[in-house]
Amino acid sequence: VQLQASGGGLVQAGGSLRLSCAASGRTFSSYVMGWFRQAPGKEREFVGDITWNGITDYADSVKGRFTIFRDNAKNTVYLQMNSLKPGDTAVYSCAAGQSIATIHRGAGYWGQGTQVTVSS
Repeated sequence: VQLQASGGGLVQAGGSLRLSCAASGRTFSSYVMGWFRQAPGKEREFVGDITWNGITDYADSVKGRFTIFRDNAKNTVYLQMNSLKPGDTAVYSCAAGQSIATIHRGAGYWGQGTQVTVSS
């Protein structure tokens, strides 16, 4: 599985962005997909994930502001980010794996990240 994240950019605080993660491979619909981010000088942190049947989970820091959804017909998972804050500035990466545990331990498949910068 190859993953390609896109949609990052520069946005003012309070604004919105939608990230996309396009996946290759015919087994996309069976994978758990996740979004993670890493800010300069900080460790990678969990943002959210979505199971094959659409069950989602989010980090407390983004609950109520970020939404993950997937389109299995397009092999794509999305991260809708609203009410962005400067603290959301990071490189956002997507991951795919057979289970939630797989991607949370850094295994599975990972794509190159996309930069999100939120100005105050």
